[in-house]
Amino acid sequence: MENDNRNAWTWGFSNGAENWNGRLAMIGFVAAIAVELVSGQGVLHFWGII
Repeated sequence: MENDNRNAWTWGFSNGAENWNGRLAMIGFVAAIAVELVSGQGVLHFWGII
């Protein structure tokens, strides 16, 4: 596993997939906070779910 490229886009449970999952989750979290700051309401209210 020493030569495993952790930035490679691979399918299934791999170190690369876990890295991409974490990165995309961080982007989504920051986007949700940005929506709340700009609109003054929560994400679910912004989308009309609640």
